[in-house]
Amino acid sequence: MFESIFYMKKQIPEKLTVYGFLEENGQFLYKKEILDGEFTLTVRILEDETVNTDLVEKETGEPYVLYKTNASGAFVGEVRIAIEQVLEEIAEHCYETAVFQSRQAQMVCEFIRNTYGDELEFLWPKSPKNAVWRRKDSRKRYGAVLTTAGNKVGLETSDIVEIIDLRMKKEQAEEVLARKHYYPGWHMNKKSWYTVVLDESVPDEELQRRIQESYELAKK
Repeated sequence: MFESIFYMKKQIPEKLTVYGFLEENGQFLYKKEILDGEFTLTVRILEDETVNTDLVEKETGEPYVLYKTNASGAFVGEVRIAIEQVLEEIAEHCYETAVFQSRQAQMVCEFIRNTYGDELEFLWPKSPKNAVWRRKDSRKRYGAVLTTAGNKVGLETSDIVEIIDLRMKKEQAEEVLARKHYYPGWHMNKKSWYTVVLDESVPDEELQRRIQESYELAKK
């Protein structure tokens, strides 16, 4: 019912905790009174980031479930609006827009954020699903996440895929591109950049190591 509020959004666990969520067995739990204290709303975020809600009438202690059904009417409408407002506030304060949907793309973004404190820069308004990372000191790019058709980077499919472009030394180009699942840099100088598709074909640990190498190559 409220799925659209969290569509293309990624939770930030630290912000959930600051907001007032309690972590229990890998889940996040938040309680709030709504409608002048008449009800207690419980918001539960599961390990797979599914957001569930439950509502209890304080006076009777009974669950109120009509808002989850097709029931209509002024009061149930007010209940839905009140819950929606709570969820929208949570989305605003505790989530970020997840432009890139693959698990590995999100892993890469989190790794770079935690390692270097860098966020993606969306430099091209006409290409909202293409972005880069730049070093703070040199302002040189050391990585880019892009969305394109698989056959444009060397795959046999025209399905849309998410890719990462990373730097390499020019003298290492032949060696790097000889590896399985490594392709010439898409939309980059192919002599000094290469592409990896973020489809689990290259393990996380290897990707993280390649990102660190690329970061070092982007020094002043």
